[in-house]
Amino acid sequence: MTAADLAALIALPPETAEVLRAELRALEDAVTAARSALAARKTDLQAFEVEGLPEDSPETLAAQLAALEAEIETRAQEIGHLQADLARDAQTRAALADLATETEVARAELEVWEAVNKAIGARSGDRFARIAQAITLDVLVEHANRHLADLNPRYRLRRAAELALQVEDRDMGDSPRATRSLSGGERFLVSLALALALSQMGGKGTFAGTLFIDEGFGALDAGSLDLAIDALETLQSQGRQVGVISHVEAMQARIATRIAVRKEGGGRSSLRVEGPGV
Repeated sequence: MTAADLAALIALPPETAEVLRAELRALEDAVTAARSALAARKTDLQAFEVEGLPEDSPETLAAQLAALEAEIETRAQEIGHLQADLARDAQTRAALADLATETEVARAELEVWEAVNKAIGARSGDRFARIAQAITLDVLVEHANRHLADLNPRYRLRRAAELALQVEDRDMGDSPRATRSLSGGERFLVSLALALALSQMGGKGTFAGTLFIDEGFGALDAGSLDLAIDALETLQSQGRQVGVISHVEAMQARIATRIAVRKEGGGRSSLRVEGPGV
């Protein structure tokens, strides 16, 4: 350094000198760090040299690296596809949860219909028809027994096997009897009770106001005929209009108002009203 250079440095202001000193220290620190890094790299180099350099050339290693990077990209795409599949699976599971609820409701309904089919199902409809007929007959018997209690309380009807009817005889400890074992008058009362029950069921709970009966009264004995006439008079006392078609004189004598049919010959007949006040 010349005297001129020294004079120029001395002439610098103190602030500049401090800046230069700081830059000098920074450079010294950088040199120290570089020397340390160089020593570390030398140590690494020596270790690599001891282990030996890779047998593959840089080009081969570069190709292997490119292949690995391509495989990484492929695996990333597969991961993306799998994540999309997982998302669709989650949506499908949610939909299946709702479908499972609908399936349970449908299965419960199916069980009901299977039970119905087992009970009454048949291609011809015979099984359902028998059940409906049995239920209808039960209702008919119930109504008929109400009437029979007024006509002849000794007997009650009940449904036997299938669609058959039996009679319970209260005077015989409610023992069952076949309807054909009844006498003519008793059978007439039972038939009348059933006819009244049918009229009630056919009229939606209301009774027919007028009844016309032709039951072959001529086949009844005197006692049975009295039972039949008493039953008809009971109906008349309840406000019914009862018309009886009969040629039995004993019955004609018990009927106050009559319409008599007289033959006149030539296929002609005449009608005449007979009775009190006529």
